[in-house]
Amino acid sequence: MTDNPNAGFTAVSDKHRFDEAALAQWMAAAIPDFAGPLSVHQFKGGQSNPTYRLSTPGRNYVLRRKPPGQLADGAHAVEREARIVSALGTVDFPVPRVHGLCEDASVIGTAFYVMDLVEGRIFWDATLPDVLAADRPAYFHAMADTLARLHDIDYRAIGLEDYGRPDAYVARQVRRWSRQYQADLAEAGPEKNLEALIDWLTQHMPPDGAPSIVHGDFRIDNMIFHPTEPRVVAVLDWELSTIGQPIADFAYNMMMYRIPPMMLAGLVGADLKTLNLPGEAEYVERYRRRRGLDAVPDLDFYVVFNLFRLAAIFHGIKARIARGTASSAHAREMVATLPLISEIALQQARQARL
Repeated sequence: MTDNPNAGFTAVSDKHRFDEAALAQWMAAAIPDFAGPLSVHQFKGGQSNPTYRLSTPGRNYVLRRKPPGQLADGAHAVEREARIVSALGTVDFPVPRVHGLCEDASVIGTAFYVMDLVEGRIFWDATLPDVLAADRPAYFHAMADTLARLHDIDYRAIGLEDYGRPDAYVARQVRRWSRQYQADLAEAGPEKNLEALIDWLTQHMPPDGAPSIVHGDFRIDNMIFHPTEPRVVAVLDWELSTIGQPIADFAYNMMMYRIPPMMLAGLVGADLKTLNLPGEAEYVERYRRRRGLDAVPDLDFYVVFNLFRLAAIFHGIKARIARGTASSAHAREMVATLPLISEIALQQARQARL
């Protein structure tokens, strides 16, 4: 839907301006068919890495860069984004074509990469109000099928054998976000329920399954659908991607069934039958069949894990607001949902079937 505050683009904000002439010079050298003049606008969305629309008379591009200012170690790794998007393009997975990565901060002030702008539709509302009711199941099927396809890719065969550690993915993620939460306490303050969630997750950790590429933020508004067909033409925002547990990745996508609409296009409260949308069990079954799995295990645990991780990320955004480095005008609205996220996570933990 186009009325979402994160939809579309606007003039570049003062804190995210850069030398556009220097960028044009770099593009002329790095992209064989580039021809100016170049105009630059900033996409409204993007909490972590500022994202820009680059327009020329013959072609449009997207630029993703690290934000200016003090950054946590390993965060905002646009180099990793460019690497995985380029690798997935070699097996025709739906991602934009990457034209080049620049790690020289002297060009525009931070590292960045440039990729194609993919035309299509982004849905900010998971009830798909702009889609005919009869067509809605096909869009959910396309979403589940695309994620199943990602999880079936042999990451070693496309040069990603060292992209992440395949062992103890969830345990390491819990430790990572727990440490990040502690590091942000001075600026963001404590958040009720997060300490209890850390304890619960540590006590209920399931055994590892076979690893795969995980997107880390696979939700309906992080993909572009074909302009008229129920087909995913590009998956976006790979900053949290790594090698890890595919069921954890699927649970993040599936948790739309367990969160309200103000949180990442949630579906709680929607009349799925009237809307002709698949229910949670049907959606899980679609993914299971596409993967050829006997079952999709430990979903309740992984939903809690993902809600905890989401709460920790939003807590980090709260800290970035305090530091003045949050890259979206709507960061405060996202942070306002933090208490609700942590509360729902603890409720899900208490109700978990393990």
